[in-house]
Amino acid sequence: MMINQKTKNLLGINGSGRIGKLTLWHHLISRKFDGAVLNVGRIVGKSLDDLVQTITTDSTYGTLGHFLYGRCGKPCDIQVDYDDQVIVIDGFPIKVLNTERNPANINWKEEGVRIVVDCTGKFLDPNLPDNDPKGSITGHLAAGAEKVIASAPFKSKKEVDIDRFPTIIYGINHNAFDPGKHHIISAASCTTTGLAYMMKPLLEDRETCEVLTASLSTIHAATNSQSVLDTVPTTNTSDLRKNRSVLNNIILSSTGAAKALEKVIPEVSQFGFMADSIRIPTTTVSLIALNITFNSRLNESGNPYINGNYIKNIYKKAAEGEHKGLLHLSMQQNVSMDLIGKRAAIVIEGQEIHTRTGFLRIPKDILHQVGANLEDVNIPVTHAKIMGWYDNEFGSYVTCLGYLTEHVASQLA
Repeated sequence: MMINQKTKNLLGINGSGRIGKLTLWHHLISRKFDGAVLNVGRIVGKSLDDLVQTITTDSTYGTLGHFLYGRCGKPCDIQVDYDDQVIVIDGFPIKVLNTERNPANINWKEEGVRIVVDCTGKFLDPNLPDNDPKGSITGHLAAGAEKVIASAPFKSKKEVDIDRFPTIIYGINHNAFDPGKHHIISAASCTTTGLAYMMKPLLEDRETCEVLTASLSTIHAATNSQSVLDTVPTTNTSDLRKNRSVLNNIILSSTGAAKALEKVIPEVSQFGFMADSIRIPTTTVSLIALNITFNSRLNESGNPYINGNYIKNIYKKAAEGEHKGLLHLSMQQNVSMDLIGKRAAIVIEGQEIHTRTGFLRIPKDILHQVGANLEDVNIPVTHAKIMGWYDNEFGSYVTCLGYLTEHVASQLA
């Protein structure tokens, strides 16, 4: 049951946590790769059977068979070769590696892997050398991989050269990928992915492209970085709330989603953008509450062009056109459970788009100070509130990560 590397198009996955496992699930659906090499870095449980159970069951999405084929569908055909450490799920072979955790020591070349998706969340500094004793994302290249995709934003004490190490979101800027010079890329975060799909249609429309300021709150499902029960903070911990129980608290937190968006949509840097996160005790599906203020023109009747219906139509056109399949406009009254597994970067809650237009008064004395010999001026300004759902694990993030991985693979000679 060994995988023949010479004839197979194999994907490398480093890490089998939430994103690593669901990335495997995505490629079990798409079958754009002929198989996968999964580096776990250690023995899971007592045998390979325990890893099989781990990757075929999930407390959020159910069993793999139900996920792939529905509640009344067939069960998965699973075969295990204990000698070669290969799991075959419905004909899709998965070679398991469990001895190395340092990327530089994972022999991807020998395994026939050209592209690696690093889902560990541990190796996010592209500035570190490949021989860093604690491991580095560049180590994957030294081990024979040609391209590496990090399933999280880059983190570095030094400035990251975005020309060499870009942040790319499928459907937003994936055409910027240059196989000749981009060998390590970041697929951003779940919130940045959803936010990018909310912002790009607005920035490409004539009436809504002039943004004065914006802010967001993401009402975010729990993650493994939080404590199940209250724990004692480690030395030098600055945010004590992360050590409080995720089971029964609403927890204020932070997010770098807005700042990261500048690397994907540079126009965002031209206006102020604030962002915060509110963690809630659910397993997946999060909600972006976007507050955004525009310079607003008035029509011939003296009414603002920008209103709830205008913004709704922007998203409707995007959902039917450029972003079809990944941006959805829903006119239903959704709750978070309705969006579990929904394969969309963002689902705009159409009934909850609200706007209000006011007038910014600039007194004539201020105008005179800047050389404008005018009387008092009233400038129309429209504020909008827009809600967008995203399944922060599989449906939104892993789907876009999977499509990005397939796009990168398609660009290799």
